[in-house]
Amino acid sequence: KYTALVEKAAALGRTLVLGCEDPEIAKAALAVCKDSKPVLNGANASNYEAMNAVATEAGVVLGVSGKDLNELYDTVAALEKAGNKNLVLDVTGENAKDTFANAVLVRRAAIQDGDRTFGYPSIVNLVKIARGDKFAQAALASMFTMKYGSVIVMEEMTYAEALALFGLRQNVFTDPQKPMKVEPGIYPINGADENSLVLTTVDFALTYFVVSGELERSGVPCNLTVSDAGGLSVLTSWAAGKFSGGTIAKFIQEEVEPKVKCRKLVIPGKVAVLKGDIEAKLPGWEVIVGPREAVQLVKFLKDMQA
Repeated sequence: KYTALVEKAAALGRTLVLGCEDPEIAKAALAVCKDSKPVLNGANASNYEAMNAVATEAGVVLGVSGKDLNELYDTVAALEKAGNKNLVLDVTGENAKDTFANAVLVRRAAIQDGDRTFGYPSIVNLVKIARGDKFAQAALASMFTMKYGSVIVMEEMTYAEALALFGLRQNVFTDPQKPMKVEPGIYPINGADENSLVLTTVDFALTYFVVSGELERSGVPCNLTVSDAGGLSVLTSWAAGKFSGGTIAKFIQEEVEPKVKCRKLVIPGKVAVLKGDIEAKLPGWEVIVGPREAVQLVKFLKDMQA
């Protein structure tokens, strides 16, 4: 019955985590999915020798668990002595509190204490500790993304949960001393060509994604130009002199004019004061002051087309 379930799951083309502590059943299950390199999560103090043989023969990662961290440590040490270092640690406890403590202590032992025995990725199984509560599962998934679940097993993941978790994960692994920015350049939106309207904004990633998202929502073809503003927001970069009439005009002349025939430029409403300076430095261009907030861009562009 278990093997049939694994075969059905393997047909989805995903990497599987096999929660199985019976060596014979594990061997049968791996026979139908080992080519996809699943994780065999089922070794413990009582069966690690047999499970090690099964995992080694199939060439898959072996998940190790214990009733407490001492037992987990001893089992991992025994597996290492047997020559297997292709391991992951199942740190799931009886509840969220125990699981959190396990995850933190395992990572602390590996990094602060330099103990290589705990220097493996960790698995957190939220199915066991969320107990069907989808809101608790989402909250716990966020917590263990940060502290310190390398693999997080969830009962289900909807689009809403995935969006939040992937955004969180991306930010966790972002250097806080390095501004989040996009590459300066021309970004055609909604099938824009050289005759489409030109808008400009800064290279701060959050600003870019908010603005580009609203432009896509409008359905209006346009060229969004992003100049180097040091990864700062519109007002901050303007105050710092990085998003000024001179810098915008220079970017338009060097990067945009050779590639775009349209001579209408929309600037952010929050820096409307730059309109005159930009027009003076860009002969032949019509500078249009856009809305102050990105959410107003959809109506603004549709009104321009009317």
